[in-house]
Amino acid sequence: MDGTDFYMFRSYETGREGFVTLIANYQPLQDAYGGPNYFTMDPDALYEIHIDNNGDAVEDITFQFRFQNTYRNAALPIGPDGANVTIPLANVGPAGNAADVGPGVDDNDGLNVVEDYTLSVVRGDRRSGSVQQASNMTPSSSSDASQFRKPVDNIGEKTISDYATYAQNHVFDVSIPGCSGDSRVFVGQRAEGFVVNLGEVFDRINLDPLGDRNSASNIIEGANITSLALEVPASCLTAGNEPVIGGWTTSSLRQARVLNPMPQGPTNASGQTGPAVEGGPWTQVSRLGSPLVNEVVIGLDQKDRFNASEPAGDLDADTGFGTFVLYPTLPALVNALFDVPAPATPRNDLVAAFVTGIRTSVNGTQTNFTQPQAITDGTGSGGEMLRLNTAFPTGTDAVAPGPDGQSDLGFLACDLNGFPNGRRPIDDVVDIELSVAEGAITADNPNNLQTCDVSGESPTVVNEGAVVNDNAQPDAGEYLTAFPYLNTPFPGSPNPETPVQ
Repeated sequence: MDGTDFYMFRSYETGREGFVTLIANYQPLQDAYGGPNYFTMDPDALYEIHIDNNGDAVEDITFQFRFQNTYRNAALPIGPDGANVTIPLANVGPAGNAADVGPGVDDNDGLNVVEDYTLSVVRGDRRSGSVQQASNMTPSSSSDASQFRKPVDNIGEKTISDYATYAQNHVFDVSIPGCSGDSRVFVGQRAEGFVVNLGEVFDRINLDPLGDRNSASNIIEGANITSLALEVPASCLTAGNEPVIGGWTTSSLRQARVLNPMPQGPTNASGQTGPAVEGGPWTQVSRLGSPLVNEVVIGLDQKDRFNASEPAGDLDADTGFGTFVLYPTLPALVNALFDVPAPATPRNDLVAAFVTGIRTSVNGTQTNFTQPQAITDGTGSGGEMLRLNTAFPTGTDAVAPGPDGQSDLGFLACDLNGFPNGRRPIDDVVDIELSVAEGAITADNPNNLQTCDVSGESPTVVNEGAVVNDNAQPDAGEYLTAFPYLNTPFPGSPNPETPVQ
């Protein structure tokens, strides 16, 4: 149920320039060898991606994912008188190796556990709005148009010899009610795209924060993640003349759970024989919009409350979370550790970056960079979420062709299609946010950090190279240039030190 990263960016796959890609990642730090159960999604849970397209910090469109896990109960006839004995493994033979497989083909015959999911769109309130189910345009032989198949995790090369092709067979064309154009969906395991020197950052920043950025210091290289990826036309997400959208992901469970003291196996249709019986209204247990807010902004005692909250109340004086943004503790801790002066508070620059969206001067003209017009007019409401201007910048070269043409420092490198204007897989959000926390986008920039001067005729990088960082840096070669953009997950076998038998 742990949402770890949320991406929202204008698609840069050739021919898909008019689309927006949404990726919600769950279940962090997956060791590729994590058998025998691996990392199935929770069939009792509700996973959602929310879009606010009018600046009121309330969802206008919600995409809902629900999972159904089928246990095939594969068995061997080795019991008394040839009775079947069920096996303890998720796979019983090869999967995905047929030479003629393609989109929509069921190439999961060798699996003992199969995951299917449905995709629905809700317009209006996530619980009381109009719900319509999306249709799979290329259903497999074992599923109807309301179902999509999730590929099994990358167990290893003996089970799935060509995982990249196998996974690609689970990229489905999808018809979403109310959306014109050929949307696409993929849910499955991917290589972790987030880059961070995790252990040293949380060991009281046990590194040189002005040292070299080095892809070799990405300590979670080799880990996998589970992605819910959806690509839809930008016009499906925007409303009226407002090009700025906000997005976040949540997961929810039923409010009540009663454990079964005598479980008989996987839950059946009546829900009476599994490990638990769940009921009651949906209760949100995880929330994620902008990266690292929960981890390094929200106080430890308030994290559960934040995970259960919605953006519309974030700036409420009594029950919101504005104090953590206006008076952030991270710069004060950095000051204590490294004697680096913290920028003056209150931090209205952080409120703009995380809560209201940014309005700034571009080419000498005040522009709503990531701020909805309703917030500019005073009729909207701020809320913590990732924001994307789907129409900025304009021009045929506005969307870089792929990671090689993008800067991993986003706005700090004057790549105005990068974070915090949405978030792409290559954006080094750790380094960007560390630099911003230390004042990179404040008016006085007290620590003279790298930033982008957008006040002139063209954006200009200043103080180049002065980046507060965790010594880790993304490698453009580790990302795909097409949907679902995050790379093929690492296999559980063979071990790098063990030759294939």
